[in-house]
Amino acid sequence: MAEENFNKPVYIDPYPSQELSLKKGLLRIAELHRHLLSKWLTIILFTLLGGVLGICYSFSKQTIYVARCRFILDESGGNYGQYAGIASMIGIDLGGNSGGLFQGDNILELYRSRPMLLKTLLTTGIFSGTKELFIDRYIEINDLRNKWKENKTLQHISFKDTSRTREKDSVLTQIVGEIDRKYFSVGRPDRKTGIIAVEMKSKDEVFAKTFCDQIVKNVNDFYIASKTTKSLQTLTTLQHQADSIRRGFNSTIARIASNTDANVNINLSRQVLRVPSQLKQVDAETSRGIMADLVKNIELTKISLKRETPLIQLVDWPVYPLERLELSWYKAFIEVAMLFLFLTISFLLGRKILKDILAS
Repeated sequence: MAEENFNKPVYIDPYPSQELSLKKGLLRIAELHRHLLSKWLTIILFTLLGGVLGICYSFSKQTIYVARCRFILDESGGNYGQYAGIASMIGIDLGGNSGGLFQGDNILELYRSRPMLLKTLLTTGIFSGTKELFIDRYIEINDLRNKWKENKTLQHISFKDTSRTREKDSVLTQIVGEIDRKYFSVGRPDRKTGIIAVEMKSKDEVFAKTFCDQIVKNVNDFYIASKTTKSLQTLTTLQHQADSIRRGFNSTIARIASNTDANVNINLSRQVLRVPSQLKQVDAETSRGIMADLVKNIELTKISLKRETPLIQLVDWPVYPLERLELSWYKAFIEVAMLFLFLTISFLLGRKILKDILAS
C-alpha cells in the first residue's frame, strides 16, 4: 500500500506565479478603487471647480464671426474649336488653354499671397456708414494702438499716406501674417466639384463680411486680367492699326473724288493726266485689302479674348447675420469639468502609487 502511494504521480501546477500575479493585480486595483472612493469629496470639488472655470472662460471668450464665399472657376474657354483652323492660318492660337502663370490650384496660392492680402488691407471699405481703410479697421478691432502706446511712432502711424516707411512695412507684414495664420483660409472643400471656398473670421461682423467680399473681388479681377493681358494688347494694337488704315483709306477716296472733279473736262487723248487718279485708286484698293485682313484679325482676336477669359461664377456669398463661433457655457462646463476630473484622478492615483513604492 505504501509502495502504491510512493509510485503515484504527483501533479504540479505549471502556472502558480501567473495566478499569484493576477491575484495581486486584482487586489491592487481594488485597493486603488477604495482609495479613490475615500477621496470622493476632493474629486467632486475639483471637478466642479473645473466646470466653474469653464463657464468663466466661455463668458470671457469673444464671439468670432465667419464670412464664407464660394465660387466656381471655369477655364475651359467654351466651344471655340471651330475657329481654331481659321485662326491658325493668320497666326492666332485658339487651339489650347492659355495656361500661363496662374493655372489650376495656383489661384489658391494667389489668394494667400502677400500682395493680395496687402492690397485688400490698403483698400477703403464702408464701416458703419463711414469710409475707412481695412488696415485701420483691423488695428481698431484688435486695439493695437493701445498695445503700441510705448512706441509713439507706431501709436500715431497713418496708412492714408501712401509713402512707404520701415515702420509701415513692419506693421503690414505682421498683420498680413497674422491674418493668413489665424483668420483667413481658402481651399477646395471637394475637388470633384471644383468649387473654391474663401473664409474670413473676425471679432467684427462687418469687417469679416466686407474683407471677404473685397479680397474675392481683388483676386478674381487680377486673375482675369492676368489671363487676358496678351489678347487685350493684341486687340488694342489691331484696332489702332485698323483706325489708322481707315483714316488713310477715307482720305484716299476723298482725293480720288477731288481729282475726278478737277479733271472732268480733260483731253481724253492725254493719258498722263489720269495717272494721279489711277495711283490713288491703287492705294485705295490696297488699303481695302489691308482693312479686310485687319477686321478679320480683330474678330478672331475677340474670340481668343473670350476664350481666355475665365468664367467665375459665385455660388454662395456672405450675408448678414454671419455664422457665430462661440463656446456655449454648458459645453465649456462639461469639457473643462471632465478635464479636471481626469487630472484629479490621475494625481490621486499617482500620489498613492508613489507613496506605496517609497513605503516598500
